[in-house]
Amino acid sequence: MADLWRGTLATQLRIASGLILFVYALTHFLNIGLGLFSPQWLHAAQDWRQVVTRSLFGTVVIYGAFAVHITLSLVKLAGRGTLRMPVWEAVQITLGVLIPILLAAHLIHTRTAHTFFGVNDEMSYIMLLLIGSWDGWKQSLLLLIVWLHGCIGLHFWLRGKVWWRRNLPLLSGTAALVPAFALAGFLVEGRRIRDAFAQDAQRETLLERFNFPDSETFAALVTLTEQMRWVLGGITALVIAGYLIRYVMVRRRSVTIRYAAGPEIRAPRGLTLLEMSRLRGVPHAALCGGRGRCTTCRVVVEDGADQLHPPSEAEARSLAAVGAQGNTRLACQIRPQQPTTVFRVFRPDGKSKLREHASQGEEKELAVLFLDMRGFTARTTGQLPYDVVFLLNRFFDAIVPAINAEGGSVDKYLGDGFLALFEAPDAQGSARAALRAIEGIARSLEGFNQTLSREGEPPVAIGVGAHLGNVVLGEIGAAGQAPRTLIGDTVNTASRIEGATKAEGVQALISLPVLRAAGWDVPRKALVVLDLRGVAAPLEALPLKDAGALHEHLKALTGAATAQV
Repeated sequence: MADLWRGTLATQLRIASGLILFVYALTHFLNIGLGLFSPQWLHAAQDWRQVVTRSLFGTVVIYGAFAVHITLSLVKLAGRGTLRMPVWEAVQITLGVLIPILLAAHLIHTRTAHTFFGVNDEMSYIMLLLIGSWDGWKQSLLLLIVWLHGCIGLHFWLRGKVWWRRNLPLLSGTAALVPAFALAGFLVEGRRIRDAFAQDAQRETLLERFNFPDSETFAALVTLTEQMRWVLGGITALVIAGYLIRYVMVRRRSVTIRYAAGPEIRAPRGLTLLEMSRLRGVPHAALCGGRGRCTTCRVVVEDGADQLHPPSEAEARSLAAVGAQGNTRLACQIRPQQPTTVFRVFRPDGKSKLREHASQGEEKELAVLFLDMRGFTARTTGQLPYDVVFLLNRFFDAIVPAINAEGGSVDKYLGDGFLALFEAPDAQGSARAALRAIEGIARSLEGFNQTLSREGEPPVAIGVGAHLGNVVLGEIGAAGQAPRTLIGDTVNTASRIEGATKAEGVQALISLPVLRAAGWDVPRKALVVLDLRGVAAPLEALPLKDAGALHEHLKALTGAATAQV
């Protein structure tokens, strides 16, 4: 989770304040939606919410978050060197600017009316004011804008997380239901209270219950609303003026930027390198939108690094987290003043389209296995190339389905063997899938060897090494020619374990981390200790002469009543 808070202090404050406002908006919209069922539920929920929102602590937190969020956003907008940006970012900024303008009337006629004029601003009062009016349409639009703005921000903050992408369809559907629920509650309760207010017998009761504003009070509220809008309009004008002044100043001087493998551009000094790329139409990855929360915009500065300002503490932390070399910088943080040559780490492919996020690399805890056919060279010596290929393909056709059946996949074929991985929501699922696959491979091999025997061919022997740990998945290779693969110490260790099967005289070796993750508490006396080349510490593993009865063997070792799958 630490990577989610990576960035400058301003970035962290913007995230924290945004989360506070998102939670406030979510609970507020769900509260409105309760009008679909019962006015009693509607008002009870509002009373509970106001215990927090109208306490001194809640007031300071909520209004403070609003002030911090909008101030930081406007300052960042005024400080931009260019308005070129991704569509999603432009939409979010536009919605963010509209929110305070539309929110002014709502705040004045609720919290302000309650605090200074004693109005009982319960939900029914608000709905009576809005139902069937132009203001009602504007406040409905405000609801949609606030929710869309918040959802965009939340998505582009969390989209790098596996669990978020995996649950995105469910989350998207739920997000669409929230404003629909709120608007339905508004319509049902609004119509109910409007019909009640139209009846003479109930009108006086409602006027007294709400302490309904008289014409003089309404005039004061309207005046306050207009004054607040003038203030907000003035602030917006200052932001626009600040941007224009900055734009004119930076346009007076230009600097040359050369991208390794092209192109070469001239852009105004004072912009960040990412802004220069966007201004001149140079594709440049930036998953967080240039907020310094990720490192996908990073560049290797091949020439001119000594002319750049030193990295800030936040930038240095981000670069250290990915083990970046000394001349690597974040394009969203540096402002070149002199001619500079840079290499984009995540650069566009041949179609001038940025690599998708999946290519940027992600770390997972997974089980992997190496498999090798024993004696392949001796077996195929003197055979025709066709016979060699035919044997390998028959072999793979026989055993790979056992891997696919458990949700695994072959990452790469290595001549007479392969590397397979088991992607699952958690380490336990990955480990258990690997164990089932190993057992399935051994049984499939037995059937394959029976076929070879009938054909008068000698049986095939294999060695399997399985290990579990952190691996890095990503598209590795030149742009346009980069298959998705995995790397890391876990992969190297699994390869060494497979190599040790020959010395141990067994069909498979399964490391202790795999067994533990799968939930098997195997006695130490059943394990062997492996001293593997390139692995710092000895590693314990379970040897199997015949992996076809793997789970029966594990149950016998652990005394388990049933197999853990």
